[in-house]
Amino acid sequence: QVQLVESGGGLVQPGGSLRLSCAASGIIFRFYTMGWYRQAPGKQRELVASISNGGSTNYADSVKGRFTISRDNTKNTVYLLMNTLKPEDTAVYYCNSRRYGYPDYWGQGTQVTVSS
Repeated sequence: QVQLVESGGGLVQPGGSLRLSCAASGIIFRFYTMGWYRQAPGKQRELVASISNGGSTNYADSVKGRFTISRDNTKNTVYLLMNTLKPEDTAVYYCNSRRYGYPDYWGQGTQVTVSS
């Protein structure tokens, strides 16, 4: 059974930082591209950042220079370090795993709220 379990969300003031974690089980983690998506109320889910099995990264323009995605294949975990957070970063953040020829998997989401 595949599980992606996110953690690390919460309430933070503008300008603050958070680190999200996503622990994967039930997949051969090192073969998968891992991604973080977010969905704000009334908006579509959007890609925030992704990291390939080879370590190549991709970021949404809105988070470039502020967010950093990384992975630890020994722990089957992907991270999202979020710095200089803004109110518009408020959303539910979802972890995703993707591999050609296999189903996509999603975590249950973790809430990030940026507010003073």
